[in-house]
Amino acid sequence: MSGFDLIIFDCDGVLVDSEIIAAQVESRLLTEAGYPISTEEMGERFAGLTWRDILLQVEKEADIPLSASLLDKSEKLLDARLARDVKVIDGVKFALARLTTQRCICSNSSSARLEMMLTKVGLKPYFENHIYSAKDLGPDRVKPKPDIFLHGAKQFNVAPERCLVIEDSSHGVHGARAAGMRVIGFTGASHTYPSHADKLTDAGAETVISRMIELPAMVAALAEWEVV
Repeated sequence: MSGFDLIIFDCDGVLVDSEIIAAQVESRLLTEAGYPISTEEMGERFAGLTWRDILLQVEKEADIPLSASLLDKSEKLLDARLARDVKVIDGVKFALARLTTQRCICSNSSSARLEMMLTKVGLKPYFENHIYSAKDLGPDRVKPKPDIFLHGAKQFNVAPERCLVIEDSSHGVHGARAAGMRVIGFTGASHTYPSHADKLTDAGAETVISRMIELPAMVAALAEWEVV
């Protein structure tokens, strides 16, 4: 039987252009803390990870003890920037209006932040109450672990192999593939970089698109192609 029973969207960098804002805020905080890093490098290395996991990686890599206050400081600064500046990804509303398959959001962002961003850009009605945060499952269950994707599928009683995930980060792609789901990579947000598409493909995305208006046709094409 061809087709999909559920399309799962990541949020940051797929529906809303928020990853670039996070990279700007977090690169400044890390640089001030003694770990110089550019906005571009933040996007390439850490897009899709929680700020907590980014700090843990940096501490391990650079042997720099980072203050626990950075966790709270980043959240407050980022929420303020997102509330002011976040925008919808071009073509998202076009794509959502043309996709008839049931859908949900599975994100590493908190429920409160998802509510704020999706309401601000007018996307919440497209998903109703099917908006899921990995942080609600527990701090040790965020992407790249598959837990949030499996949780989303379970809400619809859909088998993982009948799900298609739209992801912009290699960490997200790894999580979706670990859940047994098929993946389309997306490189159309402002934090994209030259090797972005290759990185998503290497992580397990079957194909990559750079414009969201391409999504309905790509979903239809993949629905006819069964993966053995």
